[in-house]
Amino acid sequence: MKNLRNLILLLIFGLLLAACGASAEETPEPTAEPTVAPTEEAMEEDEMVEEEMDEEMAMDSIVDIAVADGRFTTLVTALEAAGLAETLAGEGEFTVFAPTDDAFAALPEGTVPSLLEDPEGALTDVLLYHVVEGTVMAETVVTLESATTLQGEDVSIIVTDGSVFLNDTVQVIITDIEASNGVIHVVDAVLLPPSMTAEEEMPSITEIAVEDGRFTTLVTALEAAGLAETLAGEGEFTVFAPTDDAFAALPEGTVAALLEDPEGALTDVLLYHVAAGVVPAETVVTLASATTLQGEDVTIAVEDGNVILNDSVQVIITDIAAANGIIHVIDGVLLPPSMSAAADEEMMDAPSITDIAVEDGRFTTLVAALEAAGLAETLAGEGEFTVFAPTDDAFAALPEGTVATLLEDPEGALTDILLYHVVAGIVPAEAVVTLDSATTLSGEEVTITVTDGNVFLNDTVQVIITDIQASNGIIHVIDAVLLPQS
Repeated sequence: MKNLRNLILLLIFGLLLAACGASAEETPEPTAEPTVAPTEEAMEEDEMVEEEMDEEMAMDSIVDIAVADGRFTTLVTALEAAGLAETLAGEGEFTVFAPTDDAFAALPEGTVPSLLEDPEGALTDVLLYHVVEGTVMAETVVTLESATTLQGEDVSIIVTDGSVFLNDTVQVIITDIEASNGVIHVVDAVLLPPSMTAEEEMPSITEIAVEDGRFTTLVTALEAAGLAETLAGEGEFTVFAPTDDAFAALPEGTVAALLEDPEGALTDVLLYHVAAGVVPAETVVTLASATTLQGEDVTIAVEDGNVILNDSVQVIITDIAAANGIIHVIDGVLLPPSMSAAADEEMMDAPSITDIAVEDGRFTTLVAALEAAGLAETLAGEGEFTVFAPTDDAFAALPEGTVATLLEDPEGALTDILLYHVVAGIVPAEAVVTLDSATTLSGEEVTITVTDGNVFLNDTVQVIITDIQASNGIIHVIDAVLLPQS
């Protein structure tokens, strides 16, 4: 019995040992799947994609760039006013031809405020005319002849000497400023849609003359001669336009006389200022003469860089463009050669210096002195003289007894004084003011100064009336008697 129990215990102990040995065996570890190492090309592609994604996430929009740049403040203001800032800051792809502040400043005065007053109309049209759908880089722009804008009209594209021009005149000065929603090309001027520029008609020659304000006599003359409508209508004309000052410089009564003959002399004079076609200044300077609509030629010379017509009339302003031609402003009135010849003949029939002095009534003392000295006949005959003529009041201002004393010495002191008032040749006022002095027939000089627009002889004697024309010269009236230094 005891042996049986020991045998059972031994058997149980053996089973326990076997069980412990089985649990002590190591559990097999799972085997790893075989892997392939990534190639260098694949790693580079992944890096590039990541960089592009980072750049796109970091890049500013078109509007953000314009705001931050500082050269597009007017453009940004306009975009905000038109409600387009949000559009160009949002999703989509746009190509913007962006005018700088200088470009907007170059527009005619008042243009920008006028556009800003119409944000949903003209302003929006102008702005959208600077935007093309999609991203068009410079390398593509140069291959195009035109591009359709979001405004609906095309902008033309040309490449000249390596520079890109839009609509022939607007230059692209900076290209390919990339944004998150497109690209910016900077332009040096504001683009205007063709439909908008077509609406702005240039004024005619007549309209410009009326609006200017310096051509009131010319306009009056054109209306009197029935030519205002002609120069306001169709055709191409070049007008040499005299200013009001130019007409005022004509001999007294000339303008009035011309206006009394509107279909004759007035029309001839006016048409003598007009040439057919558009002749800009750069062409004028190459010509020796030009045929006018009156039929006669006007001569052209260039002296010291100035253009002179008929030897004496200067062109002072050039190339005022009009819808039907061009205007060059001149400082004198042109007279046709045929009319000048007729005027010369009439001048021969005009009164002499002595005749004018006698008829005027303000020079009785001067006439008496001339007759006493035997000079009345000289100043009534042939020759050309310029006389500075003292009035009766001028002689009366001399010390008492002076005139009587002079008349007692007609061939001596009286003749000397009278000849001291006469210069050889015809010296009109426009020439007098350019002189410092003039030699008189007495042999001595009279000094000439211009003070506050007034002409003074010998510092104290003022010229009060100028350019009284006579058949044998010209008279300038003075307010005192000139006395020779001797």
